Amino acid sequence: MNSNGATTSGTNRGENSAAPRTQSRRPKSYKFTQQELPACKPVLTPGWVITIFILVGAIFIPFGVVSLIASHRVVEIVYQFETECLPLQYRVNTDAKLAYIQDSTIPKSCSHKIKVPKKMTQPIYVYYQLDKFYQNHRRYVTSINNDQLIYASSGNETTDCDPEATIGKNLSIIIPCGLIAWSLFNDTYNFSRGNTSLTVNRKGIAWKSDREDIYGKDVFPKNFQNATPIGGATLNPSISLSGDEGLMVWMRLAALPTFSKLYGRIEEDLKENDSITVNLFNNYNTYSFGGTKKVVLSTTSFLGGKNNFLGIAYLTVGGLCIFLAMVYLLMHIKMPRPLGNAAYLPANINNAPEERSS
Repeated sequence: MNSNGATTSGTNRGENSAAPRTQSRRPKSYKFTQQELPACKPVLTPGWVITIFILVGAIFIPFGVVSLIASHRVVEIVYQFETECLPLQYRVNTDAKLAYIQDSTIPKSCSHKIKVPKKMTQPIYVYYQLDKFYQNHRRYVTSINNDQLIYASSGNETTDCDPEATIGKNLSIIIPCGLIAWSLFNDTYNFSRGNTSLTVNRKGIAWKSDREDIYGKDVFPKNFQNATPIGGATLNPSISLSGDEGLMVWMRLAALPTFSKLYGRIEEDLKENDSITVNLFNNYNTYSFGGTKKVVLSTTSFLGGKNNFLGIAYLTVGGLCIFLAMVYLLMHIKMPRPLGNAAYLPANINNAPEERSS
């Protein structure tokens, strides 16, 4: 009987070992995996809510006031010139404007006097501002080859650059290729105060990462703007792409159709009531899409250029918090509401006080 029992037992063990084991998905018995870690469950009493709103308002309102003051201290001069720089006979309609801008034999020079409203302390930043120019268009954004910009060995790479990838019957490669570079802004500005010229420094206007990491020092323009139609500015074939900061600024695409890009810096102070003569060349075509062009002279504050939105936003949020705090305070005074006993919450039900029998 013992031998038979041993045989049966051995057979059962063999059958059990051959059966596949199902892997348990149960987490290991740690407090973290079993979600048993201690947790803080704050109760937002009326006092806490009112205090938080008051603190947020007390922080936001002063910061909003400081932001508005800083913005108002920024001196900004804006001059829109796309119509004023047109001869009278070309202001009739869009066709006349296009005939003017596309005719290279017509002089494009224009001058205008502007008055400095307040003292402007250097550096004074010069911007060009365009309107209704959609640099965020999907086809426009993708019309670039980044390898071609940084590596001389990738000069023949023109992927995604159509329709500005090659020119001529021989399909000569364009460097830099693509619509973004092709439409490079080409208006130029010069400034003078009386008989003294104001130098515009165009160095140091691009990002350091662009100069060092995106544009190659051994990559030079080739066949650029050598075919018609010409989209914008030409590039000096003897200057590498990493040395043309105006190109780098333009290639940093704007997210909105109205944008400003840095043109340069005037590193002289301008006094109040100074008369500044702006000599510009109205070369860039914005007439085909009904866009506008402006030249902007601006100082800066610790928050950047002139922008009232940040200050107004902080004042609005801060004022709303103070208003809500006062409303809650009045409601708490006039209609007080007793808090429930936290011991009766489901998590603490075992620790709840026993009910007294009558």
